[in-house]
Formats: sequence, C-alpha cells, structure tokens
Amino acid sequence: MALAFCGDEGNSTAYNVDHGVLNNGCFVDALNVVPHVFLLFITFPILFIGWGSQSSKVHIHHSTWLHFPGHNLRWILTFILLFVLVCEIAEGIVSDGVSESRHLHLYMPAGMAFLAAITSVVYYHNIETSNFPKLLIALLFYWTLAFITKTIKFVKFCDNGVGFSQLRFCLTGLLVVLYGMLLAVEINVIRVRRYVFFKTPKEVKPPEDLQDLGVRFLQPFVNLLSKGTYWWMNTFIKTAHKKPIDLKTIGKLPIAMRALTNYILLNEAFEAQKNKRPSSPQGSGSIWRALCCAFGRPLLLSSTFRILADLLGFAGPLCISGIVHNVGKGNNTIRPQTKILGVYFISSQEFLSNAYVLAVLLFFALLLQRTFLQASYYVAIETGINLRGAIQTKIYNKIMQLSTSNMSMGEMTAGQICNLVAIDTNQLMWFFFLCPNLWAMPVQIIVGVLLLYYLLGISALIGAAVIIVLAPVQYFVATKLSQAQRSTLEYSNERLKKTNEMLRGIKLLKLYAWEHIFHSSVEETRQKEMTSLKSFALYTSISIFMNAAIPIAAVLITFVVHAHLTRKADFSPSVAFASISLFHILVSPLFLLSSVVRSTVKALDALLVLPPIPVISAFLFFSQPLKVVNRKRPAREDWNNYTTHTILKLVFSFLFCPPALSNIDIRIPQGQLTMIVGQVGCGKSSLLLAILGEMQKISGTVSWSSPEKESPVEMEFRGSVAYASQKPWLLNATVEENITFESSFNKQRYKAVIDACSLQPDIDILPHGDQTQIGERGINLSGGQRQRISVARALYQQTNVVFLDDPFSALDIHLSDHLMQEGILKMLREDKRTVVLVTHKLQYLPHADWIIAMKDGYIQREGTLKDIQKSETELFEHWKTLMNRQDQELEKETTIETKTVLERTNLRRTMYSREALLKDDEEDEEEATESDDEDNLSSVLHQRAKMPWRACGKYLSAAGILLLPLLVLSQLLKHTVMVAIDYCLARWTSDAISGKMEVELKNCSYCEVFNHSPYSKVFSILCCLGIVLCLVTSIAVEWTGLKVTKKLHASLLNKIILAPMRFFETTPLGSILNRFSADCNTIDQHIPATLECLSRSTLLCVSALAVISYVTPMFLIALVPLAIMCYFIQKYFRVASRDLQQLDDSTQLPLLSHFSETVEGLTTIRAFRYEAKFRQKLLEYTDSNNIASLFLTAANRWLEVRMEYIGACVVLIAAVTSITSCLYSKLSSGLVGLGLTYALMVSNYLNWMVRNLADMEIQLGAVKRIHGLLKTEAENYEGLLSSSQIPQNWPDRGEIQIQNLSVRYDSNLKPVLKHVNAHISPGQKIGICGRTGSGKSSFSLAFFRMVDTFEGRIIIDGIDIAKLPLQTLRSRLSIILQDPILFSGTIRFNLDPEKKCTDSMLWEALEIAQLKHVVKALPGGLDAIVTEGGENFSQGQRQLFCLARAFVRKTSIFIMDEATASIDMATENILQKVVMTAFADRTVVTIAHRVHTILNADLVIVMKRGLILEYDKPEVLLEQEDSVFASFVQADK
Repeated sequence: MALAFCGDEGNSTAYNVDHGVLNNGCFVDALNVVPHVFLLFITFPILFIGWGSQSSKVHIHHSTWLHFPGHNLRWILTFILLFVLVCEIAEGIVSDGVSESRHLHLYMPAGMAFLAAITSVVYYHNIETSNFPKLLIALLFYWTLAFITKTIKFVKFCDNGVGFSQLRFCLTGLLVVLYGMLLAVEINVIRVRRYVFFKTPKEVKPPEDLQDLGVRFLQPFVNLLSKGTYWWMNTFIKTAHKKPIDLKTIGKLPIAMRALTNYILLNEAFEAQKNKRPSSPQGSGSIWRALCCAFGRPLLLSSTFRILADLLGFAGPLCISGIVHNVGKGNNTIRPQTKILGVYFISSQEFLSNAYVLAVLLFFALLLQRTFLQASYYVAIETGINLRGAIQTKIYNKIMQLSTSNMSMGEMTAGQICNLVAIDTNQLMWFFFLCPNLWAMPVQIIVGVLLLYYLLGISALIGAAVIIVLAPVQYFVATKLSQAQRSTLEYSNERLKKTNEMLRGIKLLKLYAWEHIFHSSVEETRQKEMTSLKSFALYTSISIFMNAAIPIAAVLITFVVHAHLTRKADFSPSVAFASISLFHILVSPLFLLSSVVRSTVKALDALLVLPPIPVISAFLFFSQPLKVVNRKRPAREDWNNYTTHTILKLVFSFLFCPPALSNIDIRIPQGQLTMIVGQVGCGKSSLLLAILGEMQKISGTVSWSSPEKESPVEMEFRGSVAYASQKPWLLNATVEENITFESSFNKQRYKAVIDACSLQPDIDILPHGDQTQIGERGINLSGGQRQRISVARALYQQTNVVFLDDPFSALDIHLSDHLMQEGILKMLREDKRTVVLVTHKLQYLPHADWIIAMKDGYIQREGTLKDIQKSETELFEHWKTLMNRQDQELEKETTIETKTVLERTNLRRTMYSREALLKDDEEDEEEATESDDEDNLSSVLHQRAKMPWRACGKYLSAAGILLLPLLVLSQLLKHTVMVAIDYCLARWTSDAISGKMEVELKNCSYCEVFNHSPYSKVFSILCCLGIVLCLVTSIAVEWTGLKVTKKLHASLLNKIILAPMRFFETTPLGSILNRFSADCNTIDQHIPATLECLSRSTLLCVSALAVISYVTPMFLIALVPLAIMCYFIQKYFRVASRDLQQLDDSTQLPLLSHFSETVEGLTTIRAFRYEAKFRQKLLEYTDSNNIASLFLTAANRWLEVRMEYIGACVVLIAAVTSITSCLYSKLSSGLVGLGLTYALMVSNYLNWMVRNLADMEIQLGAVKRIHGLLKTEAENYEGLLSSSQIPQNWPDRGEIQIQNLSVRYDSNLKPVLKHVNAHISPGQKIGICGRTGSGKSSFSLAFFRMVDTFEGRIIIDGIDIAKLPLQTLRSRLSIILQDPILFSGTIRFNLDPEKKCTDSMLWEALEIAQLKHVVKALPGGLDAIVTEGGENFSQGQRQLFCLARAFVRKTSIFIMDEATASIDMATENILQKVVMTAFADRTVVTIAHRVHTILNADLVIVMKRGLILEYDKPEVLLEQEDSVFASFVQADK
C-alpha cells in the first residue's frame, strides 16, 4: 500500500489549492508540524551539549528546587496534553484505516507534537532545577506558534462544517485550549520572575530544607512525575542494597513535617476553637474540630484521590466488556460516512468501537488509577504521621505541667501515659489513614452495583444482595476475632510472667530438681493460650474463607439466575467477564468496610468520635483534678542569683486530702548547710517539694531572695535548683551523661564528684566505664549505686541551691561518711552554696549550720544544734541516744564484705555473663560471618538480599508429614478449580453467543433455543467445589500454623529448661524472654496469615499468567523482560523494607522511654529548670521515629507503583496479543475475556505478593532465632545407675569424699577448682572461707554437678555422684543460696512445691527459721500470697524463707552458700544455734560470709584461687601465727 504524507489515491484533492492554501487540509497539518520541529531543533543542543558545563553553577544540595510559578499546573496540563495527543494519533490511525492509501498527515503531526510535549517538559525541568529562567524564552515561542497553528486548523474545521459529532474536531478544540493555557503559564512566569522584558529580574532563594545537606526525604520538593512515581526513592533504595540503612542515612525531616511545626499548627487550631467558643467546655468535640481544621485539607485531598482512583477502577470491567464485544463482531469499525477535505472523519462512538483503542485506554486508565490510589495512601499516612507527632508533643507539654500530686495520688500513672503515647496516638493515626475509605468505599459499592445492574439487570441485584447480606456476618466474625485476640493476649501475658519467674529462678530450680514442676505450670498456661489461639485461628480461617468464597457464590447465583430466568437476556462473554471483574472489585471494599466500620463503631462516642479522642482530650483538657503547675521561667543568666529563700506561713496539701504541711514559717539561710530531720512520714520530703512549688498551695507564699534584688521574688521566678530525690531517678543514658546532666563537661570537677560519691570502683567494673548505658534500658544497678549517681548529679551542677532528699538511705556507713565529708562539706559548704539536706543519720547533725526538726507536718523546732540543746533538752537527749545506736551499727558493719562490696560483686557477675555474650542476637548473621574479613561486607550484603528459605523449610517441616501435603495440594487444587470455573464460563458464554448468532442467521422462529442447563450444572458443581476448597485451604493454613506453634513452643521450653546453667549465665535473660514473647507471638498469630496471603497472591499471579499464556502464547515473549524487572524490584525492595521496618521499631523505643522517664523524673527536671531541654529531646526522638515511618511508607508506595505499572503493561500486552489472535487466528471471544480478566488480577496481586514476601522474610527471622536456641546442648540428665541400683534413702549417713577434684565452668575456660582433696565424716559441720573469687561457691556447685568436673570425683555414701541421674542427685541434697529467690504463689507453694509435706512439717520449718510469728500474722497463714520475687517481704525475711525451704527437705547433706548475708547479727546468731541443734546428725557445709559464723565448725577449709590453702579444726588454725584463717578472724573483730 502506498505511503505518502497527503495520501496517494490518484486524485488531486490532497494537493488541491484552488480555494486557497489554508483550505487544503494536508497543508494545514503540515503547518502544524513546524512548531514541533522548531522546538526539537532548538532544545536538543541545549539539553545534550550545553548542560554539563552549566549545571556546576548550582550551589544547592538537591537538584529538586522547584521555584517557577505555576509549576504543578504546567505538569498537569502537559500530562493532559500528552493524553489528548495519544488520542489524536489513535484517531488518525483508525480513521485512516478505511482509506485505500495511508495519509501520514493524519497522525504524523500529532506524533511530532507528542515528542515535542515530552521534550518541553524535560527541558523545563532541567531549566528549573538549574535556575536558568532566560532559556525559557524558547518555550514561550513554542507555545505561541503551537497555539496559532492549532487555532488555524480549528478555524478551518469550522469553516468546512466539521462539528462536535466528529472526534477530530473535539480533539483539535481541546488542543487549542491546552496550548493557550500553557502559553498563559509561560507568560505568568515572565510576569512574576521578570527574567526577560524587565530591567531587574527577581532574585529567589532556595528553601531552607534544600540548603540543608541533612534533609534526604524529598517527596515534598520533587516534581509531579517524581512525586507520583516516587522516582526520587530510586537512589535511596539502591544505596540500601549496598549498605544497611541507619538514622544517618535517612537524614532529617523537612521543616514542614517536623513535630514542632505540626504542633504549632495544631495549637493554633486549638486556640481558634477556644476563641470561637469561649463559654463552652473544652472536650472531645472541640479537639475533633481542631484536628479537622489543622489536618483536614490533606485528608480531603487524599479522599479526592481515592474516589478518583475507585471510579477509574471501573474502567477495567467496562473496557473488557467493550473489547470482548467488539472482538466478537470482528472489530469491524462502522464505515465512516463523512469525508471532508479529502479525508474521512469518525465519531467518538466509532472510535471507541475499536478494540485496540479500548486496550490503550484501559492501559492509561490503569496507570492513572494506580497512581491516584498510591497518592491517596501516601497523603493519608503522611497526614497521620504528622498528626501523631503533633499530638505526642502536645501530650508531652501537658505532662511537663502536671502537678506531682496527680502522679502520687494515682490519678495518672506512668503506664497510662505511655499507653496514651504508644497506643492511642497510633490509633488516631490509623483512623486518619482509614478515613478516606469511609466515604470512598460507599461510592465504590454504589457505582459497582449500578454497573452490574446495567450489565445484567435484575439478576445482578440478587448477586450483589448475597455480598451485602453476608457483610454483617463478616462484621460479626471480625468482632469475634478481636475478642479471641484479646483473650489470647491475657493468657500470653500470664505465660510470660511464669516463664520470666522460671528463668529468673532457674538456678534454684536446677539445684532443687524442680524444673518439671515449673515446666508443667508454664505448659498448663500454654494449653489455655492454645485453646484461645484455636478460636482465633478458627475465626481467621472463616474470615479468609468468606473473603474467597463470597465472590464465587455471588457469580454462581448471578449467572445461573441470569441464564435461566431472563431467557432473552444478553449472555455474552463481554457481559460475563465484565461482571466477574465487577464482583472482584466489589468484594474488597465490602470486606475492608467491615473492619473499617468496626474500628470506627468501637470508637463511636457521644460525639461520634474515636476511642483515642475522649482519652486524649480528657488528658489534654483536664479541668480541676489535674492541677497544672504554673511557672514562668527567668532568663538563664539570672538563674544562679537566687540564693536565699524564706518561707512564710504556708499550708500545703495533696489534692482533696487534709493538708500535708501546715503553719510552716521558716527561713533557710543563704550559703549554709540546713538539715531537716524527723520521723518517717512527718513531711520532710513534702517540705522540699513545697519549696520547689511541686505541691498544691492552700495559703501562704514562698519567696526566693536574690543578692542583686532588694526584695524577694515569687516562686515562679526562682532559678535552677540541683535536686536529688529520695527515689533515685536515672536517664537512659551513659553514667557520664547522667552525672553531667546536660551541663558542660569539666574534667576536674567530674573527677572530684566521682571521688566524693565513691563511684570509681563501680565505674571500673562496667564494660565501657562511664560510657556504659544505664537506666531503664541499660545495665541494672543496685539501689546504692543508683542513689550515688543521683547525688553525683546534684553535686556536679553549678547552681547556688542544692536540695538532697535522704541521700544516705541506700548507702553503707563508710560511703555515707565519705560523701558527707568530701561531697557535702567540702564541695558544697566550702563553696558557700545553700544546701538543704533531709536525713535520718543524726550523727551528722553537728555539721549543720541550721536544723529544722519536723513532726506530723509542722515544724517542731528550728535553730542551730546549740539552740536546740539549750531550749529542747528532751529532744536533744533523744537524738543523742539515736546517734549512739548508729555508731554501734558502724562497728557492726565493718565485716569482710560490706553492703557495697556485695553490690559490686553482683555487678561483676552481671558483667561477666554479659561479656560472654557480646553478640547481638537480633541480627542473626552467624552464617554471614564465616568468610574472611575482606569478604565480610559483601557476604553480609549477600546474606541480607537472600530469602531465609532454610527457616521457611524448618517452619513447614514442623507441620508434619500429613498436613504439609494437604496444605500444598489444597492450595494447588483450589486455584486449578478457580481457573476451571472461569474457563467453563468462557466456553458457556462463547457457545451461547454463537448459538444465538446461528438462530439469527437462520432467522427461524421455531429454531431450538440454546440450552443452558448442561453448562449451568457443570458451572454450579465447579463453583461448589471451589467454595469447599476455599474452606479446606483456609483451615489447612491455620491448622498448620497451630501445629507448628504448639510444636515449636514445646521444644523451646524443653530445651531451655534442660539447658546447662552456663547457658543462662552467658545469655541475657531479655534475649531468652524475647524468644518466648515477641517471636512466639509472631509464629502464633502473624506467620499463618502472611503465609496464606503470600501463597494466595503468588498462585493467583501464576495461574493468571498461565491462563494468559494459554490464550495467547505470544504473551510469553513479553513476559520475560517483565519477570526480570519484577525480580530486581522485589530484591531491592525487600532489603530496604526490612531495614526501614527495624528502624521504625527501634526509633519508637527511645521515644516511649523518654516519656516514661520524664513522668518519673518530673520533679527533678522542673527543679533544674530543664523543661526546654527535655522538650527539645522529645522533638528529636519524635522526628526520628516519624522520618523512619515516612521512609517506610514511601518505600511501600515505591514498590506498589512499580508493580502496578508492570501489571498495567501485562494487561496492555495481553489485550493486544489476544485481540490480534482473535482477529487473525479465530480465538473465541470468551477466551479473550478470560485472558483479560486474569490480566487485571495480576495487576492487583503483584504488589501483594512482594509485600507479603517482605513481611514473611521479617517474620521468618523469629523461626530462625528460635531454631538457634533449639541447638543448645542440654544437660546430661541420664545416669549410669538405674533407680533400682540407688538405695531409697541415699544419702543416709552424709559422708563425703572428694578425690583430686578439678572443675571449670566451661570446656574453654580455666579451672576454678584445682586438684582438691577432702574427707568429710558423717554429721560433721564444715566451714569454708576465702576471699571473693577463691572458688568457695564453685565448691558447693560441684556437689550438684552444676559445673564441669573434668578430673577427679566426689563420692557421697559410697556412690560416685557422676554415675547418678541428675534428677536423683539434686533432689537428695539441700542448698541455700546467697540470693534469696521466692516465686509468686502461696507460702506453702514456696516451701514445698512438690506437695510432699504436711502442715505440721511446714510450721516446724518456719519455727526453726524464726518466721512462725510472721506467717501466723498474715491472712491465710500458709496460704498467704507471695508477690512476684517475694517483694512483699524484706530481704532478710526472704532469706529466712529460703532457709525454711531447705529445712523442709530433710536431707542428710545440707549446704549453706553465704546464706546469712542479708540477715542482721542477732537473727544470724539464733540461726547458727538452730543449725547446730536441728541438724546435729546431718552433714552441714557452710560457706562463710562473716568468719565468726564458722568458729564453732568441726573443720575449716580456707581456699585461695581454687586451691585448698588450709584444712583443719578452727582452734588448731587459730593457734598458728601465720594462719590465713587467723588473720581473717582478726579482721572480723
């Protein structure tokens, strides 16, 4: 066929210019090419040659500076222009198809215009980001020329009678408008920026964010194309693949998204609401209005995007219907009647009856729909994140103003506040995210039902009714699901509590052979949890089943009714497959709507608001009960001048209580040491709080004097006060940061403070010295260590006023003296600082310059010690007797190991076990680190990109041999049946339409009507089978999940409880607990759902691609590049997604702990006047968390947009290939419909597949970690002797022979006992002593085989203990440990968990342990409750209970390992006598804490570095002058 610009039909109409050149259509089209050619020639050299040299002039960080006016409008107009040009090209090709020769002028100018439009926008973008506005002059000329030439063409069409019925006329008119608008935009740029035609161009500066190298989140700054496709994320995701993402990589938040900006925005909205309704009370209604006012606009935008996306979604079914319909008719376009200017014109109806045109339109509709949908998600989530940041900041500011009394009266607990921040603000964020669904979904459902009615008539309504009727059932299931989840959580918490107790007391359990008791207790709770999990799994499977089965049921009912009831109805493939697509569209909003409505209905309050709103508003708008502490802050430089303070007649109280302090009238002298003394509960601490303004003032004033100002100032204007509270408060920070507390670092002063508080020995023990993290998330310090750090903070500050609230309470006498002398007297008093000290240590009273004695909330006496001695002789004498008693305590406490030494020993132990495990168990990279160092990074990166298939295999193999095949087969069968259903429908409709056409061709009235019955029977059977298989698969998945979770937890519990003690010493408790909590929860609840979703979306995609390939094998060629793209996109995404997910989780922890530590340390923060610094910290933590969440959202959108676009390409290729096959290879129209319906499904499920793959990867980490613990070697519980070979009452005599014994803690560690030999006769009392670390405790553990005996043996009553089963050995001996361990439960359970003893035996044991009177006084006696860890008893009482527990066992060998360390001297002496009498016939081995306790022993063993140094009777050793034992006794006197 001839090809010519104006056509070659042998006639001269194409070249006829008789009526003037402009009346020749071909010439006008040729004229239209000129502007486009001009632009291409002008811009190409600038774009490709001149760019490199010029871009270097730009001095900003990102090439994303969009600063020309009308920027977004230009992009939108260009996109519309491109779409109209594509339509013009298509129109030209279609209308030219009816001519004998090809008329290039119908579509070539449009093609050139398309190229020019793309070039124009690329050129514009480069000019804008490089800031060369003068080069825009080329575009000004281009738009002018294009506008003129198009207008000429439009005018000529009007002259020749072309009207609106012709499509080309409408397109030309549209183009005139678009070019005109683009020209207007260009002129506007000149008007605003004055870069040409004006003398002085306008200078503009890039925004602050773009000048900041730290801002890497570019979504707000990039152009529309990059915004819609998240193109700017490409470099970020590539980098993530090369190195792990951390906070540094993601940078800072843009200013507009920072918590502070959003807080100001929200606050302004609040204020506006207050001003509007000054009289009405502030409640949840006004907070709701304020939120809408502050964040309503982006939400409206998101909803608009969502509704547009949903409406565009219906283009799919409509285009499928049109394509299949047109293909069925052979794609014969109606021959156009109109021929004007030598060419044919077609109407829009003729244009849309071309299948290829519909395929292209469908492609564009899909692209646009997916872009709008992702934009809607993004805007909603971003708004939610901004809102969360603002509300968290608002809550924090409110916390900063809370009165301490609210906290102490329990009106607002730290837990409630943390819940408010962690849960309620997140709920609010998610509501904002779901908000667009609330009004978009009903629109989608209504339009869907209307379209179904248009296609199928009344039968569609019956099908839709099925879906709508079952929606409440789904709602009911969703409600039941959340109930099941709640009860699971309760049992899970109970199980964790028991597991935690079991792990904390594991040493005791092993020594007493009680593992099985606690094991069965945890298992019992687990059984309850499993029952709850079963109902959770049941409802989950019903939910999954309904979601899959409802569309099948709806389609079945609709088509059977449609075929049989409405005989004359149109039952063609076009109707059938369009309906199927519509049903698929309808199901998802209905399914989602039930959960969206549930979360909203649950939320409905009086004002139709969400649950978080009343909670948050109740907190933010507290009326009277929460008294806000009002304080205005002075300028920083004035702070340190306030030194003297006077307190005049004051009455203070906690809220709604009788006054805590009354008639206080005191003066605190400047630059002197004031001590406040009095009994417990007389109001000493309250007085300090009152001075600081922390209490509710009923009457009176507090005045602070300043040397510069004549008159005293009000409390609100006081300066900073260094304050150490009674209960020490630490930050989650390093030791150094806790002491310097935001002040500048002064090395000399720091050293002096450390020395004064005797912290150096403690710091030396810590793994990183003073850079070690302490506090809630750091290393647990003892009470005394915490108190000394808290006091060190107060000493370090340079404030003029220092308040110390009972700083000596947790310190022993030496430390107290040292702190008093070096710290308070030397550092503070000599510096003339005003010090107020609350204390019970009356021996320090002589040092006080001023003393305030308190009693029952009023001042008993104030003055110097001499004043009080003179005026209050009785009080002074009372103090004197107390001072003497405290001095006697001082003498008592000088033993071998004081309280502090014990604290340090415990800290050393903690450190030792931590040091042994300096591997991070969260990042299980054990396989990755096997290679050499230089390959390390690459292997780690390779590891990060790999799917944990091994963990997946382990998970599935745990399901067992029966379930796994059922799971796989049912899934495959289900999807095969689904394909069969659709294939059957394709055959049915194709045959029905061909039958109908035959009838029409024969044109006979008596011809047999097409029989639907056989088809509908097969279709019904397949549908029912499909529904049954949906049920089977959903149950199989959940059943598999249940079986795996049951098996894994049981194996984990068995492994852990039988693990050797060494394992617990080297593995942090938190790490083991995490396996039982977070990881078990993931395996219980998350993996089954993710697995189901992943398998469903994968198999749907595979079956869809298989169907398309079967329909048109040509499709396979195009599939290869698309598959490669998919592979790389998911590979890169998974790595980035996992890192960002972890970052999102890890940035939430500091934020929550900052809230809780602020709540706990409110008084201290306000005393120091550090509110601003803490607010700043909060903003940093919030921004870090928000930027991680935003990047995670952007990464998800990045993936989804790409996957959706690939899906759209699949649809386009499938459509074009199937149309071609149908037209040229006689493919049935039913199969075309089938292929297209499946192609649409691919685009829906592709991104689900990748998202679930990424989730699965993160979740399988839990399986991997648990399997890591399952590799732990268990202790060898089996013995060489059977139970029949061991005498029933062994050991009955208690004779112990130790022969050449050497033990170590682990095979790769040094021995702790070396070649020890000893013989202990039956009934002997042995004392073992030695310095810390000499091997005393290891000696006792060797009897229980808790340590590795690698040489020698221990023989008890003639049996080598190495041959005994562990359970037997440990159950026949008794030991009391240094650390008292009690379990929650009853006293009876703690003494005798095996339930072997009678009550009289238990009372006897309690009497021996001096506890009978204590237990008798408790409600319930032996059945009285012991709280977790025995917290309701004192340390000494706990130790006595442990003694009683050992007495109950009545074994002939009894070991006491420093068992009396926490008992006072008097009780200890009684116990020693009891042990000697009650155990006269038993062998007792005592490891001594105080040497004098073993002076009455039969034999003494002195140990040093694992060797026996001395071994003899105590009296013999005492006679030897050089005896080590004698020197110990001497030191203990």
